[in-house]
Amino acid sequence: MYKSVFTKYMMAFAVIIVISFLLLAFIISSIINVYAVNSVKQDVKSSSSVAVDVIGHYYEEEQAQDFSTFTELHSDVFGKLCIGLLENLDKGVFFLTDPAGDVLLGVNKEGKMPVGKMANIPESVMTSLLETGTFETNGHLEGFFSERVIISGEVVRDTEGTVIGAVFACASASSEVALSRVMSRTVILASIWVMLAAMIAVYFISDRITSPLRSMKLASKEFAKGKMDTRVTVQGQDEVAELGVAFNHMAEALQENERMRNSFLANVSHDLRTPMTTIAGFVDGMISGAIPPEKQPEYLEIVSSEVHRLSRLVSQILDISRLESGERKFVESTFDICEMARLILISFEQKIEEKRLEVEFLCERDSMMASADKDAIHQVLYNLCDNAIKFANVGGVFRIQIAPTTEGKLCVSVYNQGQGIPEEDIPHVFERFYKSDKSRGLDKRGVGLGLYIVKTILEAQQQTVTVNSKAGEWCEFKFTLKQG
Repeated sequence: MYKSVFTKYMMAFAVIIVISFLLLAFIISSIINVYAVNSVKQDVKSSSSVAVDVIGHYYEEEQAQDFSTFTELHSDVFGKLCIGLLENLDKGVFFLTDPAGDVLLGVNKEGKMPVGKMANIPESVMTSLLETGTFETNGHLEGFFSERVIISGEVVRDTEGTVIGAVFACASASSEVALSRVMSRTVILASIWVMLAAMIAVYFISDRITSPLRSMKLASKEFAKGKMDTRVTVQGQDEVAELGVAFNHMAEALQENERMRNSFLANVSHDLRTPMTTIAGFVDGMISGAIPPEKQPEYLEIVSSEVHRLSRLVSQILDISRLESGERKFVESTFDICEMARLILISFEQKIEEKRLEVEFLCERDSMMASADKDAIHQVLYNLCDNAIKFANVGGVFRIQIAPTTEGKLCVSVYNQGQGIPEEDIPHVFERFYKSDKSRGLDKRGVGLGLYIVKTILEAQQQTVTVNSKAGEWCEFKFTLKQG
């Protein structure tokens, strides 16, 4: 079953909050309950200790021999003492027994209790008491009490340390437990309110987090429909906002890529249609006899030129495909970059003479070795020189310069005086299908792939290429090579 991120957030936070508050309420309630019971235990134990001290003191002063007779003679005094000690104990009772467990005196808050109605303290309790000198429990005392009570017992000894009797102080913890239950309910109720407040806060926080994600989902669906101008609204400065900014940047890149793709298709269509129309027209003319035999060689040269133009276009498209798919492998070798530059200059001799360019070749040494894929670097330098000559002014300067850098590399520079590149176009010149000369006034053969190929080849070999230009005056491309 489909669950949105918002639902998952809410369910996860709800489970965590509920479990956390239930545990918190349980722990607090347990602590309160334990504290209440321990407080009663402490009071009961303290009361029994006081009673034992007082009774023992009386017994020593009177030097009594029989504890039962002694207790009967001082029952009024001991009764008042016990009533005073029972003042802070809920349903408190005091018992004075002989070593056998027979109850000699019973006292509650109302006064002395008739001894005749008392049962003997269980033998197991007395055995434990006589062995350790103290006895503590929380229960029914083996059926002696009808309800659970907290009991603290201590033996009474004479001056020689002989056990002459025992004192049992008993009290109910029901009031403290009831108070702890009230406090526990209060804690639980407060926890519920805090939990509800937390759930509301989580709802809005989760909605704030997932809302941009929903917007991106809707925007992606719009993209799938071809609406490339769709953008998401960015709010805040957190990671989700950064994701929204990245999404918008991606959208702009996709829109620009789509624009360039359409431009590329238009350029390729034009570049394919024009030479094919020319070729078809001349071939049809020769077949029909409209072009006389003596003029056919001239027109065949034009057909050959157009065929080569088509071949260059297809070759560039294939290069792009191989580079992007990783099929083209680069084999590093050592070669003379100065000699390569000289050979490329010679290959452009006719075009240089046609434009009467002033050529400058600057190389610090006659031979400078570079380490890279030789064929790929030849393609890079050839493309840059071809562009430089194409866009150079008649009679302008065309310069190739090769020099070492401070980073231990070689820097190859191709400079021309000419049309230059507008400042707004510089960030885009290495993009696929991008043409600065949109009017096709000078670049009648290009489709905007040459510089993209240059950049891709150099980056694949961990090198860089940059461009500087002043529109209408000059342009300079620089790329680096590893020294051989």
